Formats: sequence, structure tokens, C-alpha cells
Amino acid sequence: MKKGLFLSLILLATLGAYAQINADSLWIREHYTKKEVMIPMRDGTRLFTAVYTPTDRTEKHPILMTRTPYSAAPYGENKFVPFYTRYVNHYLREGYIIVIQDVRGRWMSEGEFVNVRPFNPDKKTNKDIDEASDTYDTIDWLVKNVEGNNGKAGVFGISYPGFYSTMAALSGHPALKAVSPQAPVTDWFMGDDFHHNGAFFIMDAFAFYSGFGKPRPKPTTVGPSDFNYPSKDNYKFYLEAGSLRHIAQLMGDSIAFWKDLYAHPNYDTWWKARNIRNFLKNVQPAMLVVGGTFDAEDCFGAWNTYKAIESQNKGTDNRIVMGPWYHGQWASPDGTYLGNVRFGSNTADWYQQNIEIPFFDYHLKGKGQAPDIAEATVFFTGENDWKKLPSWPPADVQPRSLYLHEKGGLSIAKPAAGNSFSEYTSDPAKPVPYTEDVHHTRTISYMTDDQRFAARRPDVLVFQTEVLQDDCTLAGPVTADLVVSSSTTDADFVVKLIDVFPDDFSYGDAATATAHRRYNSVAYPMGGYQMLVRGEIMRGKFRNSFEKPVPFVPGQPAKVKFTLPDVAHTFKKGHRLMIQIQSSWFPLADRNPQQFLDIYHAENKDFIKANIRIYHDAAHPSQIILPVIP
Repeated sequence: MKKGLFLSLILLATLGAYAQINADSLWIREHYTKKEVMIPMRDGTRLFTAVYTPTDRTEKHPILMTRTPYSAAPYGENKFVPFYTRYVNHYLREGYIIVIQDVRGRWMSEGEFVNVRPFNPDKKTNKDIDEASDTYDTIDWLVKNVEGNNGKAGVFGISYPGFYSTMAALSGHPALKAVSPQAPVTDWFMGDDFHHNGAFFIMDAFAFYSGFGKPRPKPTTVGPSDFNYPSKDNYKFYLEAGSLRHIAQLMGDSIAFWKDLYAHPNYDTWWKARNIRNFLKNVQPAMLVVGGTFDAEDCFGAWNTYKAIESQNKGTDNRIVMGPWYHGQWASPDGTYLGNVRFGSNTADWYQQNIEIPFFDYHLKGKGQAPDIAEATVFFTGENDWKKLPSWPPADVQPRSLYLHEKGGLSIAKPAAGNSFSEYTSDPAKPVPYTEDVHHTRTISYMTDDQRFAARRPDVLVFQTEVLQDDCTLAGPVTADLVVSSSTTDADFVVKLIDVFPDDFSYGDAATATAHRRYNSVAYPMGGYQMLVRGEIMRGKFRNSFEKPVPFVPGQPAKVKFTLPDVAHTFKKGHRLMIQIQSSWFPLADRNPQQFLDIYHAENKDFIKANIRIYHDAAHPSQIILPVIP
């Protein structure tokens, strides 16, 4: 009977949702028209643009635009995007003119597509174009040609469209009043999507470019075909595929950007031109940067786009919102949990109603008073609470070192031992997996996954504090400052910051916990859970310079110091703080052959074992520097 009642309730809820969807769909079609136009750019290239305009003529309407490489579909003026499935429906009810544009060279737009096309600060002729100029030309056409607009425009987008939103902020068009880059692609070598500190994120890169990267010789409404994987086990597939040289053969010869990735293994001028942080100056619109602290793709981009604007633009209205979200979760209906970790409220809905909607309503419609949006609105996991802060990182943050000790100790006391180290063997033939389960595609929840599976491996070092006697809140970037040695000339170093839950921890109602996980009949055992708070990889040869890598001297201690993306987390009283260190994170990151060479062109025979030492003695202290709020 309980099962039958449960299914009946689901059916009623589903029918109710469909009824609402159909009602919203009908309302939009009755109150909006859709036009498809080819907007000319200054160099003569025309960009396909879908314009949804309210039929209401009693007032002037603002323009809200997304520029995307992922298609402005559905194509056809009688086919509407299903806005009604998202909170974006609010903007239609408020009478916004909604614009979706295929960027240059993608889908139905003319021209040549260039991945993360560099910003050109010195445009001299109409042939000098970039994404900022395309945005300027689009807005200029819209305000002059779309009937009933109020002369104000906004731009927003998530991920790659977040990159185009950042570029829009550099357009300088006077009608552009508000921009929200959300999880914006920012620097594909240092921290977003395809590289972290020089380590190639092979799984995301291959999965993306094997489809997205295929050439499009002419405008089309038909997307590229997906790669036919021989195995649905990503660990098995990438291990058997072998070195990056062999994976390039699987990719084929037609994908230009894949060749570019292989041709630029170091942080050279080609990469620096594609780091938009270098150009974020003279930003005029109001800015709302949005991201997720557990975004597996562009967590780096959100934090660092905000910081770059803040440091290079005095007086710009620049704010950041970071919630406990996977990639794009803030735009979803449900922000109550990620994987096994629960947040105590619908954080996505709170953001939508209290931050984004008031931001655009005020700047584009002049609706209400200036919204009460703090400089930094950040959700702190652990305590599950939003904090409105006057700066990020908070001004009162104090760096506190936790030192590694023998026998897995971790404390504020500096090590006093002599010649003390922990050691493991890193074997590229058996790399440490990034998650416990078998998956085909990279999971969204690994950013909060239980790390007990890794702690049990002999090639993962574990250091942890005693049980905390007080809460410990971290706010800002974490620094790993290690002294290491390798028996070979190169190695990677993965550092993971982990919250260890008490053995008797439980979320309470088992049925509710189960519903938030996998709809299994048994709730996940949260007692002793090792929650990943932040993990990051550093390619050892870049420890001194990303431009000029250097080898390790086998057996000789060397400093490896790098920064992990910002955290916003409270380790509660009764928990422990854990650090795990390993030399592979597969197949998130490609395997390091552990020899000093061009990894992109290494052969399978080049992969060798390495004996890794992490030192923790008086002469060679290794430490993790935490941003602690006192």
C-alpha cells in the first residue's frame, strides 16, 4: 500500500507539472512572437539570431541575450524554446525581449569559429573582430531594429556562454547595462575544463571535442555525431587507449583545436592570449559573476573572473555569488543536495529569486530599489548557511598552517623529527581513480564524493587532525606547500582537502536521505564519510614556471607549491580535517609518464613507476595553508 500510494503521489505530481508546462507554453505563444534574423557584423559576416518579442506595446521592454556555440535551436519561427521549464519564465512574464544567438561560425551563423577567440584590444579596421565586437554589433542592431525595446540590454550565459558574457562586458556598448558571466570559461590552461595547473583533463577534453570540435563547413541545423566508445567504463577506456599520442589517433585528423592543444604543452603566448583575465579592464556594465564551489568544469573561472574584474576596475559594480553547486545547478529547480551531501534548503531557488532576478529587473527595467546584493554572497557548506560579505576573500581571513607529520598526523605544530618522510609508489599502469564507481561519463558529484575508497589504497597518503574541539571555517584559496622527491624526473601531485564526518553522523530520516541519493532502498552510510571539499592537481615539472618546465633531480628534495581554488566550508566541531596526497587522478587528468618529456607525444613505453616521498621533518616541513576565519 505504501508503494502504491508513493507511485500515485508521483503520478499526480507529474501530471500537475505537465499541466503547468502546457499552461505556460500556451501563455508564451499567446504573448510572444519569434523572429529569426541574420544580424550583420562590421566585417560583413551575418550571425543567426532568434528574437522573442512580447506582443505587449503598453511599455518599452529590455533585451536579455545569450550568445552560444551550443545552438539557438529550435530553428523555425513557429518553434519556441521551452523557457517554461526553467525560472527564466519570470523574464517572459516580465516582458523581456529574449535573444539567443549562434556565435560566429557555429550552427546557423556565418563565419569562422575560433575556440576562446582572443580579445583584440587594438581594433583598427572593420576586419578586426572578436567576440566583444560581435556583441557590440548585435546589441547595436537590436536596439535600432527591434520594435518596443527600452534601449537597455543585458547578457548572461553558463559555461562557454559565460565566456561570451565576459566578452560582452568588454564591448563598450552604451546600451549594455548588466552582465552575468556564470561559470565562465576563463583560462583553459590554469584551471578551467581542460587543464589544471598544466595537467591535461583528458576525459572532459576528449568527450567534448570528439563531437563539438568537428568541422562545420557551412551553416547547419544538424549537430555533430558523438564518438562511439568501445567501453562504457571510462577508467578502462582511457587506460587501454594509452598515451595522449594514441588518443590523438582516436580523435582523428579533422579537429583543429585538438592539434592546438597538443602543439602548446606549456603556458606560452598562445595560451596567454586566451586568458581573458589579462584583458578585463574598463568594464562598464554592472557585473554579477556566478559559480558553484563544486563545479567540476569552471569553478576556477568564476572565482578568478570576479577577482580580475575587481583588481583592474575601480568603481565597477562587480559582485560574486558562489553556491554549493555543480555546473549550472543554480539554474536548475533543485539546489538541495549534491551526491550524498545535503544543503538544508533549495539554494538554487533562493539564488534565482533573491539575486539574479532582482539584479536584471533593477538594471534593465528600473524595477524597485537597488537590490540588496552583497559584494560576495557565498554559501558555506558544513554549516549550510549563506553569508553576505563585503569582500572576497573576507578581510579578516588569517592564514593558518597545518603541518604533515609522521604516522599520518596533521597539526599546527611544526615537525621536529629528523629525516622523516612518507613514501608510496606511483604506477601509471594502475592510476588512482577519481571516484569509486564505474562510469561512462565524468560524474557531477565527484566534487563531494566519499574518499574512503582512495584512503584505502597504498599509493594514497592520508594525514588527519584529531577530532576538532571547535568549528573551523575556511574562506578563500588553499595553498599546498610540499617538499617532495621522486625517483624519476617528473610526477604529478594531487592534494585533497577532506571533511571527515563523525562515525555516528546521520542526516536523520533514512527515507529522505535515500531520495536525495539514488532512489535505492538503502541510504548511503554517512557515518565516517570523507567528504571531498576541494581537490587539485599540480604537474610537477611546472612547479617553478608554467612557461619553462624543469625536471626533478631523482631523489633530491624539491618544493612543490600551488594554490587550490577557493573554498567556503565549515568543519564542524566533532569532525576531523583530512589531507590526502597522491600522484594520479584518473581519468580526470591524463597520466604522467613520470619522465621529463613532452607528454602529448609520449609513447606507451615511456610510462614508468616512480617512488614518491613527501617530507615532514624539521628541515623539510610540508604544510597546507588554510584561509581561516577566526
